[in-house]
Amino acid sequence: MENKLYLSAPHMSGNEQKYIQEAFDLNWIAPLGNNVNEFEKIIADYNSVAGASVVTSGTSAIHLALRLLGVEENDSIICSSLTFVASANPILYQGAKPIFIDSEPDTWNMCPEALRRALKRLNETNELPKAAIIVNLYGQPAKMEELIDICTDYEVSVIEDAAESLGSEYKGQKSGTFGDFGIFSFNGNKIITTSGGGALISNNKEALDKSRFLATQARDNALHYQHSELGYNYRMSNIVAGIGRAQLEILDLRVQQRRNVYKRYYEELSNLPGFYFMPELEGTKSNRWLTALTVDPNEAGVTSLDIIEALGEENIEARPVWKPLHLQPLFEGVPYYPHQENYSVSDKLFKYGLCLPSGSNMEAEDQERVISIIKELVKERN
Repeated sequence: MENKLYLSAPHMSGNEQKYIQEAFDLNWIAPLGNNVNEFEKIIADYNSVAGASVVTSGTSAIHLALRLLGVEENDSIICSSLTFVASANPILYQGAKPIFIDSEPDTWNMCPEALRRALKRLNETNELPKAAIIVNLYGQPAKMEELIDICTDYEVSVIEDAAESLGSEYKGQKSGTFGDFGIFSFNGNKIITTSGGGALISNNKEALDKSRFLATQARDNALHYQHSELGYNYRMSNIVAGIGRAQLEILDLRVQQRRNVYKRYYEELSNLPGFYFMPELEGTKSNRWLTALTVDPNEAGVTSLDIIEALGEENIEARPVWKPLHLQPLFEGVPYYPHQENYSVSDKLFKYGLCLPSGSNMEAEDQERVISIIKELVKERN
């Protein structure tokens, strides 16, 4: 059996130990310190925003954004349905109620028309949501201008969930910089990683200062430990932030490497019958965190699950597209607005979609293994 080929393995720059050693030399091992300060600065500079607050995960960043927007129990929050559960879990942390919006075919992200239909209906019943969480799936930016304009029309705040899209661009502007807040994830499988971690970014410096306060257990300015409101243990450690500093230095290279992986898959597999790759909207640049596609079994003679199983037998990890949140048992009965009244795009993407191994450290021969197995499977079935 050949070595395991993972969906998205960590890829170190080689410079991480320098910043980790710096933390040891200064004895800043606990949360806060020079690495945290520098990591926040370079994240903000890279994305051309006023500031960043680094935390323990993308999930905690979303949670803090909801707190900063004043989301309380029984408030409602719009959220993309085709995403990982972490996009919506913080809504429940606050005791708020999610409302899910379908994807559209051009980006696989939140459908502007479905959003407009939802907000129009909610406005008529005086139930407008307090915020919308717009996800950039697999690195592809959503139709941000249209979505932001619709939310602005109804005075709905926007959190851009860019957990998967760090380094992507929409009309020349970095992903995560639209709306009131943006969030990133540095989980082990993301385009850059700190092993675990996340960031909240914004042009609202006062809100970011508040986020740091909330993320350090909301300690009041007192010699003794005093707390006047609920806080969390969400601040990133100085060691982890050192890894992040080194990783961010090579982000643009990692984006190009992932895009090269996508290009090779597209060139080799897009001509197979029934194979349709996730599109890249004109005017955007996806980091292609994962190469995602759909397989129509009526045309291809194989299903996406057949491909996942065949790759698994050869010690290669592939995955289905995210199961939409409106289909998850956790969110049974939650309101859902499809792309069209009788047509759900995200249901179809989940049924036919898969993600191929996409790590920036994939060797050419590794990718050829994947491509050859898929081609052979299609040949056998047709």
